[in-house]
Amino acid sequence: MTKKVLVVDDNPVSRELVREVLQSPDIEVLEASNGQEALDRITASFPDLVLLDLRMPGMGGFNVLQEIRQSPRLCSIRVIAFTAHAMRGDREKGLAAGFDGYITKPIQAATLRKQIEQILFAQEGTNVGS
Repeated sequence: MTKKVLVVDDNPVSRELVREVLQSPDIEVLEASNGQEALDRITASFPDLVLLDLRMPGMGGFNVLQEIRQSPRLCSIRVIAFTAHAMRGDREKGLAAGFDGYITKPIQAATLRKQIEQILFAQEGTNVGS
């Protein structure tokens, strides 16, 4: 079964890199470039996972997460913070805010793919071909 991953980042190069790393027959990668676009895409496509940049112009990642968690329809969607902010305490702050995980940039392609596959397919016990 194909899983949908929404990558939300205001940097088009970051979105393209993640798309190239994750795109496969088992994973459909969707994109959004800002918080409001992310909420619109989430509502329309109900992805299995959202990779959400924390710092974006306008509505940032924490605000998007808050909207997701407050919606009875969307609150079960897994949301991973995807950020260049890796200072001491940032991960803990993100997890305390309700993120399901915290991935820092710059990414290593193999590591990112493995982390995402574990999140998406762990419940099914499915191995995804790389």
